[in-house]
Amino acid sequence: MPRLAIIADLPAILDLISRVVPLMNAAGNWQWTAEYPNEDVFRRDIERQHLWVAELDGRVAAVAALTHNDQDAEYAQADWDAAEPALVTHRLAVAPAAQGHGLAAALMVQAETLARQQSLRVLRVDTNSENQATQRLFPKLGYRYAGEITLAFRPGLRFFCYEKRLG
Repeated sequence: MPRLAIIADLPAILDLISRVVPLMNAAGNWQWTAEYPNEDVFRRDIERQHLWVAELDGRVAAVAALTHNDQDAEYAQADWDAAEPALVTHRLAVAPAAQGHGLAAALMVQAETLARQQSLRVLRVDTNSENQATQRLFPKLGYRYAGEITLAFRPGLRFFCYEKRLG
């Protein structure tokens, strides 16, 4: 069951990211690097009560920032109404040893719960064009592919966007 992250979770979150990033990079996915996401980003997420964690065997094993309409202008490139309020998932990661336990899906379900609590009907997420795992996961959870965008702060990378409408 996901829960809001607290400052005391930061070491475990940073350890999780330090394990995930090299595997992403080795697979040709340069969405994240040693510089991003970093402690300051996660600290800010926690302070804003946007960061959620899921545990496995009592340890933080997955993380996601669930934010309200936190999208750069480039997201208007996607096939959706960028002006429509949405709950947006960012920085979704699962520890390598915890993959296959449904933790990413649990965090995405938590996003749906939050959206409903906030009277939002739309959920959005994007992923690097090289991230095969998320490209399989999001459609399984009812998200539709909404196009490809580029982001100025991540030159040379392409991102696939996904959107889900709540009934």
